[in-house]
Amino acid sequence: MIEGAILTARVDGDDRLVEADAAFMALNERAGGAIGERLATPQLATIVRLARRLQILVSRAVTIADSDVDLDCWVRATPGENGVALAVSPVRERPAWRPSSATGSVPPPAGADWTWETDAGLRVQRLLVEAGARHGFDAAAALGQPLTKLFALDSDEHGVLPLLEAVAALDDFENQPASLREGGARVMLAGHVKRDTGGAFAGFVGATFHQMVVPAQEAVALGSAFNRRLDTILRGPLGRIVATADSINAGVDGPIDPHYADYAADIASAGRHLMGLIDDLADIQAIERDDFTVEDEGIDLADVTRRAAGLLAVRAADAGVAIDRGDLDRPVPAHGEFRRSLQIMVNLIGNAVRYSPRGSTIWLRLQNDGDRAIAIVADQGKGVAAEDQERIFGKFERVDTGEPGGSGLGLYIARRLARAMGGDLTVDSAPGEGARFVLSLPAR
Repeated sequence: MIEGAILTARVDGDDRLVEADAAFMALNERAGGAIGERLATPQLATIVRLARRLQILVSRAVTIADSDVDLDCWVRATPGENGVALAVSPVRERPAWRPSSATGSVPPPAGADWTWETDAGLRVQRLLVEAGARHGFDAAAALGQPLTKLFALDSDEHGVLPLLEAVAALDDFENQPASLREGGARVMLAGHVKRDTGGAFAGFVGATFHQMVVPAQEAVALGSAFNRRLDTILRGPLGRIVATADSINAGVDGPIDPHYADYAADIASAGRHLMGLIDDLADIQAIERDDFTVEDEGIDLADVTRRAAGLLAVRAADAGVAIDRGDLDRPVPAHGEFRRSLQIMVNLIGNAVRYSPRGSTIWLRLQNDGDRAIAIVADQGKGVAAEDQERIFGKFERVDTGEPGGSGLGLYIARRLARAMGGDLTVDSAPGEGARFVLSLPAR
């Protein structure tokens, strides 16, 4: 197969191959297909079905097994009235993966106190211990049982279960914290992957290391570890989901049904909401630490407010809400950290935009009050009742959980940040009369 060549074909409404060029025909025949039959290459058949069902152009990379080579290809499927047109561009040809003919015995990790072995279902096949009574369990009774009947697995310092990640990745693992179900002794596990003669996952050859329990090491903040893990594993995939949904909505690969464009916009919006939640959780992890501090950079609160309003100008225009900036050109020096102050103002103005009716106005005002520099965000929304005005600054608190909105973390984080900078964040409001949020920082 020549790299860079374009293979073309067309299938009918029943996904049967009706015409193809010579190169595509040869590829399909080597996979056992023929004219008048369904495509013989599963990857191509899947893309064709997707394009036909959605009635949109589908374009993606696939790897096709072709005799003794693997073809990395870019496939483009274009639906039409009489079926789907295919264009396949081979990008790279490489030798096909071949499993080793024999795996041999896999040695356990070195230095173990005792070792074990599982099958692909993580059932214990072997236990090599000096004496079952010494370890607090019956070694013979453990055979054939799931590994988790022998060990209770714990998360590591990153909130991860290394053994489960190893199962997902079919890879070796180490430093899996655990305790024996019988007796509760603390141990650390490690393991090497076993494979059968076909190269498939066949279990682990594992090792057990006894631990000296150090109380300080045991007191890991699970919530913080969980938040860090969320940030690590979710931010990248969510970013790709949002980008892909935006591309579909924009019709980058060609026009699509308006309903699907709307679905894509909803997906992108939901993805951005989740990204915001990840940011909030990361902030909570930081601000709730005993050693959390902010920098005193010497800020201009007027500049911070101007920038926050600029960041939300498009959203406000889309919502039909006007932002009255008043006199933001007069400097208002204050003590605080620029990034955190901007975060607070973006949250306050963003909330005002979200809860303001179309055609209303948001007012931004600055003033000095003795040793305080003050920024005010006032809106014409439905307001906040007196009994709710303190509650809305609580973690995960919202006045009306039934209406669209944020996670209930923004105001909690904003007040914590304001107080960390030596200031405060308060609200003055009444039902039906809008809300007036006041950020005060030490004047400079």
